[in-house]
Amino acid sequence: MAEGKEAHGWAARDVSGHLSPYHFSRRVPKDDDVTIKVLYCGICHTDLHIIKNDWGNAMYPVVPGHEIVGVVTGVSGGVTRFKAGDTVGVGYFVGSCRSCDSCGKGNENYCAGVVPTSNGVDHAHGGVPTRGFSDVIVVNEHYVVRVPDGLALDRTAPLLCAGVTVYSPMMRHGLNEPGKHLGVVGLGGLGHVAVKFGKAFGMKVTVISTSASKRQEAIENLGADEFLISRDPEQMKAATGTMDGIIDTVSAWHPITPLLALLKPLGEMVIVGGPSKPLELPAYAFVPGGKGVVGSNVGSVGDCQAMLEFAGKHGIGAEVEVIKMDYVNTAIERLEKNDVRYRFVIDVAGSLGSAA
Repeated sequence: MAEGKEAHGWAARDVSGHLSPYHFSRRVPKDDDVTIKVLYCGICHTDLHIIKNDWGNAMYPVVPGHEIVGVVTGVSGGVTRFKAGDTVGVGYFVGSCRSCDSCGKGNENYCAGVVPTSNGVDHAHGGVPTRGFSDVIVVNEHYVVRVPDGLALDRTAPLLCAGVTVYSPMMRHGLNEPGKHLGVVGLGGLGHVAVKFGKAFGMKVTVISTSASKRQEAIENLGADEFLISRDPEQMKAATGTMDGIIDTVSAWHPITPLLALLKPLGEMVIVGGPSKPLELPAYAFVPGGKGVVGSNVGSVGDCQAMLEFAGKHGIGAEVEVIKMDYVNTAIERLEKNDVRYRFVIDVAGSLGSAA
């Protein structure tokens, strides 16, 4: 098989999750492919799970990363949407079957054949493994989004996963209407962006957290209206039945019955975190009030483009700590301890140079 452009990235070789330099070849571009010089890439909790094989699906060597912002350096003959020099993004996936019901409705993120940007198998291109943060990536134009002018590129990278993961269900479940009351559970990479989107929609936003230390950040820095300590029975009781909807971003196990009590009748709680231990959901917590518990998984390409346009209009970006690639193992250790406000972003171009 012909080899494409040489790429330089960092990979985990085993369950230690330790990342080190790794050279490989990108695939030869097809007629509808875009070649992208990677500028920035965010580090997501999913990356941490995959490099340590927490989910049992790691295909080592694993090059993690799926919050990619870069610049187009080349387009194949069949590409119609992009040209060299365009600033673009690539999110959680780089392929889908394009023929199933979900793909037909523009919900590629729910396709059974979705191809993750990292640690996936790209059957449409010879079964090559997909690899994330490196200096160059080749992607079908259908899975590339345009980054609006004026957005800070380092702060935009996390929006390609964390941003669309909260924006998509907010749009789908009507949690985008001025005057409605939104609860955001957890103030991490996803939660802090949900607060920003909620305020930009004109909503009242309450952050719900176990950590009282985050009150000042939530209200003064991110613009939340209220802060609720979920371990405080009096505060929780006072807020009973006040919220139109809740976005639950927490990825560790936590009790959700007390959270459901915060919803108004017919309110919905959207779970976007992925606790590995099953959540407990007694019928009395949601049946009498007609409440809903729904899941949501990232968002479609269309959702992602719309989210970036909204972010551009309102000047929204993630709060980030920009690092060089050689700091990535320390960053992973800190991420495990939730010691980041609120997303690590690798300055890929400034660390690796470019083979693009």
